Amino acid sequence: MAFTAADVKNLREMTGAGMMDCKKALTAADGDTEKAVEWLREKGIAASAKKASRIAAEGMALATVVDGVGVVVEVNAETDFVGKNEKFVDFVKGVAATVAKNAPADLDALMNDKYLDSDLTVTQQQQEMVLVIGENIKVRRFARFADGVSVPYVHAGGKIGVLVNLEVSGGVDATEIGKDVAMQIAALNPRFWDKSQVTQDVLDEEKKILVAQMANDPKMASKPDAVKDKIASGKLNKFYEENCLLQQEFVKDNSMTVEQYIASAAKALGGTVSFKDAIRFEKGEGIEKKQENFAEEIASMVK
Repeated sequence: MAFTAADVKNLREMTGAGMMDCKKALTAADGDTEKAVEWLREKGIAASAKKASRIAAEGMALATVVDGVGVVVEVNAETDFVGKNEKFVDFVKGVAATVAKNAPADLDALMNDKYLDSDLTVTQQQQEMVLVIGENIKVRRFARFADGVSVPYVHAGGKIGVLVNLEVSGGVDATEIGKDVAMQIAALNPRFWDKSQVTQDVLDEEKKILVAQMANDPKMASKPDAVKDKIASGKLNKFYEENCLLQQEFVKDNSMTVEQYIASAAKALGGTVSFKDAIRFEKGEGIEKKQENFAEEIASMVK
């Protein structure tokens, strides 16, 4: 029995399985929807689809370099325990290697790419991992640096992944410099890399806050507005020091800024190193985690 695109859509809505899996199921079932659902259940794909609705905010962020290409990815799971599972970690590494090799334009492109050394797409491999591990697993995001020298740093077994991209000359090994900078980014999470990136609207808002603080300070309130404005402008340097990576105190030596550390360390190695860019992924950031209420859950079960 033949089947139509509408049949595929209907099966997808019934099971939550992917389009290609629905097509395979309908083909195997000769167009019979009920048999196709049974086929998906037998393959475990329908069960996988049900798990996909559960919140995944754990997992790991991985920063790595594959064949000279810097990659950072975040792959989520439901529990912290799975983030330490060897098969899960191998899957995350495979996703990173796929990103390095294929240079996907976006997440959709990555999910449709062939997973490394496999005939399956990344989406299909992700579904396989759901079935093997028994939790919802989701590739969330990635970034990639093809040029320059990339240095990765992974904090706390995958809680934070940082990838620093440097411009290096003089044949020096900038790995230690890159790692030091990455550790600073992991720890302090600066809003900007350099003060040149701070937009005027951000400065205006910060200045407004500083002026308001002085208006509420008995010692400063009586000063003319022009004086307050000038003082506020002078205090913006403190804002740069707190919020801009290169202007921050270097955590390992607070006698210098990060920018000064990079220049000094590079000079000691006999070359030059300059910071180009960085990416910081923290697992689960921005994902609203479900707050479980055990009493309510039990009550709903006995209704």
